[in-house]
Amino acid sequence: MEAFLEILKYSLPALLVVLITYLMLSNFMDNEEKRRNYLLRRETRKASLAHKLQAYERMALFLERITPNSLLVRIPAGKMTVRQYHAILLKSIRDEFEHNLSQQVYLSDDAWRQVVHAKSATVGVLNKLVQECKPDDAALHLSTRVLNYAMELESFPTRKALMFLKAELRTEL
Repeated sequence: MEAFLEILKYSLPALLVVLITYLMLSNFMDNEEKRRNYLLRRETRKASLAHKLQAYERMALFLERITPNSLLVRIPAGKMTVRQYHAILLKSIRDEFEHNLSQQVYLSDDAWRQVVHAKSATVGVLNKLVQECKPDDAALHLSTRVLNYAMELESFPTRKALMFLKAELRTEL
């Protein structure tokens, strides 16, 4: 019995030291893993924010480019007919949209809906106004009608979408 107590006298403190060391190392390793995960999330968030900002910038540029004032200045009417000019304007809007299609990944669903609505509304306005013209009229006739229509509106749909993007971006930063 005395030998057992002697072994216990040396073993118990050793077991206690091993247990405390294990708990301390386990706690340290958990904290290290949490710290690494936090740093990784922070770096990922920073990279994601850069992509998100770039997406908002590209969508703002898209909206600016399809606003009638910019669109008609960028694509002059020249000596085209209404039919030709209408086709070129629609192709330009479609190409711009397709070029920026992947940016929807970084935008909220509401922001993307606003962008798609603005694009559709712009195309709708062009389609509506082209029906009021004769297909073989000079393209300048359509251009004038589009500008007049855009000035009559209080806020063109592209402006509304752009204001929405700006407001959403401000709340996220």
